[in-house]
Amino acid sequence: QVRLLESGGGLVQTGGSLRLSCAASGIVFSRYDMGWYLQAPGKQRELVATITKDGSTNYADSVKGRFAISRDNGKSTVYLQMNSLKPEDTAVYYCNAKHSSLSLDYWGQGTQVTVSS
Repeated sequence: QVRLLESGGGLVQTGGSLRLSCAASGIVFSRYDMGWYLQAPGKQRELVATITKDGSTNYADSVKGRFAISRDNGKSTVYLQMNSLKPEDTAVYYCNAKHSSLSLDYWGQGTQVTVSS
């Protein structure tokens, strides 16, 4: 059974920082590209950052220079370090695991991030 368990969300003031974690189980983590997505109320889910199994990263323009994605294959965990948070970063953040060759795509249950002004 595949499980992606996010943690680290919460309430923070503008300019603050949070570190999200996503612990994966039931997959061979090192073979998956991992990503973080957000969904704000009334809006579609959108990309925040991805990291390939080889460690290449990609970021949405809105978070470049503020957020950093990383992974620890030994712990089957992907992280999202979020700095200089803004109220517009408020959303539910979801972890994603994707195995392109096998067309497998898994999602976590999400963690709420709220940035107060």
